[in-house]
Formats: sequence, C-alpha cells, structure tokens
Amino acid sequence: GLWDEVLVNIGNHFDLTSSIFVAPRKGIYSFSFHVVKVYNRQTIQVSLMQNGYPVISAFAGDQDVTREAASNGVLLLMEREDKVHLKLERGNLMGGWKYSTFSGFLVFPL
Repeated sequence: GLWDEVLVNIGNHFDLTSSIFVAPRKGIYSFSFHVVKVYNRQTIQVSLMQNGYPVISAFAGDQDVTREAASNGVLLLMEREDKVHLKLERGNLMGGWKYSTFSGFLVFPL
C-alpha cells in the first residue's frame, strides 16, 4: 500500500494493503490530506477519489523549494460501501508517502 503506518483505524474500515477507506454506513464524512513534493522543478497533483472519480485535488507548483506541500479537505455524502482513496495524478512525493497524511471520519450518520 501507499501508507507505511496507520495511527488510528477504529472499526478497521481503512485497508492498509489497498490504501482504501470503505464507508461502514451512509453519512457525512470528513476527509483531509497533506502531501509533500520532492525537491525538483515538477508539479504534483493529488486527488481524493470517491468510487474511482476525483472529488477534490491539491497541487504543489514547480518552484525550486525544498519541501513544498499541498493540502485539501472536504465533506462527502457517502453511501455504505463507498470507497475513498488518494491518487497521485502527477509528480513525485518526498519519501513516497512517508511525509504525507490522510485522515477521514464519520461526521454524522444519515
């Protein structure tokens, strides 16, 4: 998988092997991510995917800075069994996904 460590996974709905979160029930979920690009003249784009479709993206530009980062967050209406994951659309991340984070939780059930 993308991630080498899971800090909190109550209910085990995030699968570390596939790096996919599966909604246990219908509701409003909050997701956020923070990614760090490598030191080069290259743009990165990371998208949050819901059932295979991009919902939001974040970009870090091609400036020659050592550790430029990109972040975004969203509230999503999810049905039971909906899937969410992060996809690196372009560019390279520093240390792979080592310095990046991805969080999600149920805000309230519907």
